[in-house]
Amino acid sequence: MSKSHNRRYFNNRHGAVLVALCLVALLMPSIFAQIPSSQNRVAPSIPSANRYQRDRVFLEFADQLEQREGEEFQVLIGNVQFRKGDMFMYCDSAHFTQQNNSLNAFGNVRMEQGDSLFVYADELDYDGQQELAILYADEGKKVQLINNDVKLETDVFNYDLAIDLGYYEVGGVLTDKQNKLTSLQGEYSPSTKDANFYLDVHLNSISENDSLDMYTDTLTYNTQTHIADLVCYTEIYNNRGTILAQSGSYNTDLNTADLYNRSLVITNEGNTLTGDTIYYDRNNGYGEVFGNMVLTDTTHKSSVHGDYGFYNQLTDSAFVTGHACAKEFSKGDTLHLHGKTIRTYIDRNDSTRIMVAHPRVRFYRSDLQGLCDSLSFTERDTILYMHHHPIVWSGQRQIFGNTIHIHLNDSTVDWAKLPDFAFVAEHIDEEFYSQLSGKKMLALFDDSHLSHLEVDGNVQVIFLPMENDSTYNKLAHVESSFLTADFKGNTVEYMRFQPETPAKMIPIYLSKKKDLYLPQFKWYENIRPTSPQDIFNIPPEMEQLFNAPEVSTRRRRTQ
Repeated sequence: MSKSHNRRYFNNRHGAVLVALCLVALLMPSIFAQIPSSQNRVAPSIPSANRYQRDRVFLEFADQLEQREGEEFQVLIGNVQFRKGDMFMYCDSAHFTQQNNSLNAFGNVRMEQGDSLFVYADELDYDGQQELAILYADEGKKVQLINNDVKLETDVFNYDLAIDLGYYEVGGVLTDKQNKLTSLQGEYSPSTKDANFYLDVHLNSISENDSLDMYTDTLTYNTQTHIADLVCYTEIYNNRGTILAQSGSYNTDLNTADLYNRSLVITNEGNTLTGDTIYYDRNNGYGEVFGNMVLTDTTHKSSVHGDYGFYNQLTDSAFVTGHACAKEFSKGDTLHLHGKTIRTYIDRNDSTRIMVAHPRVRFYRSDLQGLCDSLSFTERDTILYMHHHPIVWSGQRQIFGNTIHIHLNDSTVDWAKLPDFAFVAEHIDEEFYSQLSGKKMLALFDDSHLSHLEVDGNVQVIFLPMENDSTYNKLAHVESSFLTADFKGNTVEYMRFQPETPAKMIPIYLSKKKDLYLPQFKWYENIRPTSPQDIFNIPPEMEQLFNAPEVSTRRRRTQ
């Protein structure tokens, strides 16, 4: 080998060594920085203390543990595991301060208690003095608490281990096997299964066969019973209608509710039900009301009221009692009707609506008043059937009989029939009354005014013809078999008796007491309803009337 070649070889080799030494010199500080000093490194150890001290956190395991100079906390790396009572906490790395049982956990954070409670997060801060764990999720992820069939998700989850209560303040979602609940703030206790939700609360059923939606600002809910307690104004929607509740509870498993403070149930048909306390069964469409019940039918412009009652939405039937009252307000004036019990139902034969009031029925409208012991109204023929001593008043006119049928057209009287005894009386002045009686009667009305009258059988009439000077000087008595008459206003335009019978005229000054009244005459003004409130007053004279036998229209047989 030539001298020049040896020099080249030496120079190349020497240069390579210098380069290698330079690289080593550059890398050595960073390499040494990653290797803990033998003076600072601490081997993981497991203390032998009692693990069931609820106020202490124990380090159970870590791949690597180190105490950095000047720091109070220990640095734990790899498969880190802590324990507090029955709660275990896992993570990739952590800073642990033994003096105050506090720690910060990072990466794949997990809390476990038994086989039923799990919490997952990306970071955890635990304050040992407050026993409060705050868990965070990375962007795009959620902190999750799973307790059997309950899942709670949020961005930041606070878990108070001292009282076993988790809560969030940045919006969250709780889901169980029955419902999903969202809110801006919420609390959940795994031990009691109680949850509280605040601000923009929404509960909705996750069942495909259920349409339940609930909106409120405060809601208490139990994930075991699936009962929601309503503590402020709440709107509940389902496939049968809407509930507007102030307070109460709703069982989402059974779809039943106990509602208080005048809550309101609105059906899809437009009917509304309210009361002091309502028990509502959504599946069966049934509402039972205790205290001040009001059921309103907006379609027919009517309502029923009472101290107690129920409504069946599926059969469209209702029952009320205790100050029971039905109101009809299709016109400007409202008809108020009372009976000890009032029922409404649908006749299955022809699907017509029927209302029945019984007993001790009284009703009032400014232009029409009446009473009877039982009453029914059939929507099919719009006829009001009054039974057992019915009486109807309009102005100074009174009609009574054994039965009265009144046909209504838009709540206005169209015609009236008395098929078994009829008596009409009109007060004229002082002790004088126009009177008419017969076996059967048909009265036609035009705009609530009598326009035509037919009386059949045993017709008897007393009337006072008005003189030219508008005075009454005599009484007219007529008896016949049939009467027909036409009226215009309060004036008789046409009257015919069959067979024709001359009237017996008696001057008033010569008349005796027996001449003033027909045999069946009675004037019941003292039991006439005088106001909507008066329909609830049952005078003793009304009780006496209903206890008396009805008028017989059969002729007695001669011996």
